[in-house]
Amino acid sequence: MAGRNKQPLSVIQGKGRSNHITKSEKNRREKQEEALRGHTDKIEAPSYLTAAQKREFDALATELIRLKIFSNLDVDSLARYVDSKDQYIKIVRLLRKTKPSDDFKLYSQMQRSKNLLFNECRSSASDLGLTITSRLKLVIPESDTSQQQQSEAQRRFGDRI
Repeated sequence: MAGRNKQPLSVIQGKGRSNHITKSEKNRREKQEEALRGHTDKIEAPSYLTAAQKREFDALATELIRLKIFSNLDVDSLARYVDSKDQYIKIVRLLRKTKPSDDFKLYSQMQRSKNLLFNECRSSASDLGLTITSRLKLVIPESDTSQQQQSEAQRRFGDRI
């Protein structure tokens, strides 16, 4: 369906909605997903990040690699996220020190910058799988064993027996 994001094959199978997928299509999608996953051999924090930002980059990259949702192609996106998060934290600290009554024009500009940086961080985090909702889209549901052990009559009629 147009407009709907594709889900990984493992998620579709975990939800039990893979009846419409043929074996050949399943094999084709598995190969495509493996090829799209990319390599993780050249993941290194970019040189334009500060030392503290590089430490955060390395920590986040390690977690994302462990979850198997990060590759060499995502390095710049993660670096931009780390940089904008650092800038956001700095501007929040400045805002706390600034009184709106002293220089309202400066204060309002800083508020706008803070909102822009927050939105940038949030969208980057969502794209990288750093938010709960973005990770939930990738979760494979556990199969319900009680449903598998029901008799044919129980499956057909449920609680009405």
